Amino acid sequence: MPTLFDPIALGAVKAPNRTFMAPLTRARATRDHVPTPIMADYYAQRASAGLIIGEATGISRQAVGWPYAPGLWSAEQVQAWKLVTQAVHAKGGLIFAQLWHMGRMAHSAVTGHAPVSASATTMPGDAHTYEGKKPFELARPLTAEEITGLIDDYVRAANNAMAAGFDGVQIHAANGQLIDQFLRDGTNVRADEFGGSIENRVRLLRMVTQAVANAVGADRTAVRLSPNGESYGVDDSHPAPLFTAAADILHAMGIAFLELREPGPEGTFGATDVPRLSPLIRRHFKGALVLNSDYDMARAKADLDSGLADAISFGRPFLANPDLVQRLREGAPLNQDVMETYYSQGAEGYTDYPTQARCTQALA
Repeated sequence: MPTLFDPIALGAVKAPNRTFMAPLTRARATRDHVPTPIMADYYAQRASAGLIIGEATGISRQAVGWPYAPGLWSAEQVQAWKLVTQAVHAKGGLIFAQLWHMGRMAHSAVTGHAPVSASATTMPGDAHTYEGKKPFELARPLTAEEITGLIDDYVRAANNAMAAGFDGVQIHAANGQLIDQFLRDGTNVRADEFGGSIENRVRLLRMVTQAVANAVGADRTAVRLSPNGESYGVDDSHPAPLFTAAADILHAMGIAFLELREPGPEGTFGATDVPRLSPLIRRHFKGALVLNSDYDMARAKADLDSGLADAISFGRPFLANPDLVQRLREGAPLNQDVMETYYSQGAEGYTDYPTQARCTQALA
């Protein structure tokens, strides 16, 4: 059986191991959403991952309502991302860009635009803005004509990612973001060809993925879904038929891999009693399946041994342990992540987590 440390083919790329770095929303870009040099240091430190799936990256100014998050719609952003990809490649690593539209989770105080979604709904709670937390705003439904422009934004961002030197792209269709808002009937009450039936609600995912695959190659295109339970106020009354339909579509396209974020009832960053759907999705998606959420070595081994997973993506463990692959291989203790610095700016809680070698030197 494959282990976390065995290579795996992912479409056009071959990952040296199956210990992936999950996409992690951070906040070290500029207010104009341009990547900064410290981001190159951060990702290069973690280049021993089989594959780095980069942080959520906006496809347009309308898309990215997170303060200091990066984008991929301008020439300046492309040039800045080149420093990141070059640094990762210099260390022998691979990195995909995650293409992001927040939909109703964005706030006009950050984007300068009213939020959009599948339907006129409001995200519960407060948004993070440069002026502090503010209540989320009522989103307006995207028109069919605007959806055409939205797909163009995804394609432009995907092409920009390849121009910036990324090895591929992942479409963020999970965690209550825009595509997830179209997928699930709790936030999609449209009466047009994008709403109602499952066939209609998966239409945006299908169109975006096909357009991106046509632009950069299906073998360099991945998708992330979060099929079980509520996520940021987004939920579905019958998730199993919905997400197996999505899996069938993505399998037919021959994408590089599908990643599933599946928190459990004891999840440490989101929890749900809805059983995970990966065993069912595994029967519909025959390509490389990457599983995520609260994995340790024992769980990872069990899901790799059973054939349920082909690789495991680790989020917060990679945030706090730049040498996570080595630590897992050797059974070494892990640094604890510090939540207070997840979304701050600067090196603290970003590039200053020590490697095992540094910890050993400090004790010597």
